[in-house]
Amino acid sequence: MTIDGFTAIYLFTLAAFTGYEVISRVPIILHTPLMSGSNFIHGLVLVGAIIALGYATTPTETIIGFIAVLLATGNAVGGYVVTVRMLEMFKPKSDLKKGTDNEH
Repeated sequence: MTIDGFTAIYLFTLAAFTGYEVISRVPIILHTPLMSGSNFIHGLVLVGAIIALGYATTPTETIIGFIAVLLATGNAVGGYVVTVRMLEMFKPKSDLKKGTDNEH
């Protein structure tokens, strides 16, 4: 089954609009759990890219697979870095100051 050019553009536009509408309506309190879920999905994308790279037979496939692994790795690592930074925003200020009020 192949998808024609117009159909592919239509599906991409529909998916982009739907994704924007869904994400824009998410309450702020749910963003951190959603980030964790998307980080999990990015990890699966990385595994898929590694598997695809393992099956590469031509130099072109190898180059594309290597780029896919690099991009997927950057996406997953960046997602976890952002999640850690977001979680630090919710810590009480007394936890951020080391050695004060927590010793006694």
